[in-house]
Amino acid sequence: MTVVIGFEGSANKIGVGIVRDGEVLSNPRRTYVTPPGQGFLPSETARHHRAVILTVLQEALDEAAITPADIDCVAYTKGPGMGAPLVTVALVARTVAQLWGKPLLGVNHCIGHIEMGRLITHASDPTVLYVSGGNTQVIAYSERRYRIFGETIDIAVGNCLDRFARVLKISNDPSPGYNIEQMAKKGTQYIELPYAVKGMDVSFSGILSYVEEAAHKMLDSGNCTAEDLCFSLQETLFSMLVEITERAMAHCGSQEVLIVGGVGCNLRLQEMMDAMCKERGAKLFATDERFCIDNGAMIAQAGWEMFRSADRFKCNWKISTLQ
Repeated sequence: MTVVIGFEGSANKIGVGIVRDGEVLSNPRRTYVTPPGQGFLPSETARHHRAVILTVLQEALDEAAITPADIDCVAYTKGPGMGAPLVTVALVARTVAQLWGKPLLGVNHCIGHIEMGRLITHASDPTVLYVSGGNTQVIAYSERRYRIFGETIDIAVGNCLDRFARVLKISNDPSPGYNIEQMAKKGTQYIELPYAVKGMDVSFSGILSYVEEAAHKMLDSGNCTAEDLCFSLQETLFSMLVEITERAMAHCGSQEVLIVGGVGCNLRLQEMMDAMCKERGAKLFATDERFCIDNGAMIAQAGWEMFRSADRFKCNWKISTLQ
């Protein structure tokens, strides 16, 4: 049996997860929540992570009922993400690995999301829609590598939703995207917004600029409600994502779609994607907030795959990226 502990802290979530041969033993996390109308700054986020990471680490060990001696490898998020939070987590992971005498592995954050999604859903060879606060990509596995078939050419869909939430002073607790989703359920009127799909790429900056400028004018005029704006924004953004995913599926000949990343737990996005999949005779795979949102277990799982591969192929490289 192989046990890997994973440290994740690329944005406003800090998590430590432990995985043993495909079984998630523990996965505690904390979220840095800012007041309505504000985003999270790298330095302040790193300060939050430093304050709680040892507590979260102890929770992970206690919940998994294991000791450091039982762990075979330490994995941490090496990027992409925010610099200061990433450094904070990397330093703790390196210290833990040295104290415990364990090999250390740096994990790509995006791969962590995909590998966790595949583990939980048992998807075999899906076209992956990776949607989060910092990333929007359509990915498929080809010739022994994950390859990007489409992506945002400016800002991520999660960033678009977050910044729209600031315009309307929507609460960041538990997350702005979740609160927009709840408000959108009460929307009854669709407001036409810019729609920008370019092949298998998308652009969200134009729609954000438009809605930022027009939101208060439309609300003050009484022509629509905040719920209508949330509904309209969601429908437009998600329609764009469904379109590029379907195009990538056709290109790859895929019959599976896997949604990962923080925005992936949005039920409306899952509903729209599922409708497209059913029309193509394909199948949708998705998870809930336990594994869609940034977490330590996804880093542990990707680290487990890397560690086992290194052992299986007898790689002669040192399992460390910080030495």
